[in-house]
Amino acid sequence: MSTKTALVTGGVRGIGLAIAEMLLTRAMNVVVVTHDAKGTPSTLAKEVEIVELDLSVLSNVEELVQRKPNIDVLVNNAGHMNGFGLDQYDDVRRNHIFNLNLIAPVHLMWRYGNLMAGKGGGRIVNNTSIAAHIGHPDTWYGATKSGLLNATKSLARALGPKGIVVNAVAAGPTDTDMLLKIPEARKAAMKSASILGRFANAEEVAGAVAWLALDAPAYINGICIDVNNGSFMR
Repeated sequence: MSTKTALVTGGVRGIGLAIAEMLLTRAMNVVVVTHDAKGTPSTLAKEVEIVELDLSVLSNVEELVQRKPNIDVLVNNAGHMNGFGLDQYDDVRRNHIFNLNLIAPVHLMWRYGNLMAGKGGGRIVNNTSIAAHIGHPDTWYGATKSGLLNATKSLARALGPKGIVVNAVAAGPTDTDMLLKIPEARKAAMKSASILGRFANAEEVAGAVAWLALDAPAYINGICIDVNNGSFMR
């Protein structure tokens, strides 16, 4: 049996790095997409193939598919949060966050999903956020994550009959660099809302992603696993 290949966007730091490392432990070939390869840990760089592309530039999405068409697992992890309100957004900032967080992942799902279907099947996992379910101070961030969650369900319905399993993970606050954009008072409130009184670590989120990508029954399709330790129960 040939080794399967996973493509992880935003895979050189934070949750994406943990996902890439976890998939490597499952004997997969891993392709990591990043807009800046300079931040890649040296240990990861030796084990994965790195593609340096800025997916907020939508023409790069098709370039990625053309360069790496033979993918069995797609993990849409790349995302951006500005951490400020609507009054600080201009058209450039708004378009950047929509392109990266929503439009590029949807295009990748559709293109790779159909390519996977030609090989008999595949899996897609989208990293959304608790922000997809609740109000968020960064309104456009929340809107893009909510949109990605809805697209997960839509593409599961469209691609599922072709053998493609499409699911999502919605993490609560996770101990990564993204927390630096959140005020201390809000971080304290979010911590206290969780059952264990702490943030998730990247490996805990990666574990949920890896399960959906490799081990979950195929009947689990079009769903979202919440990784928020009870801070938002639904």
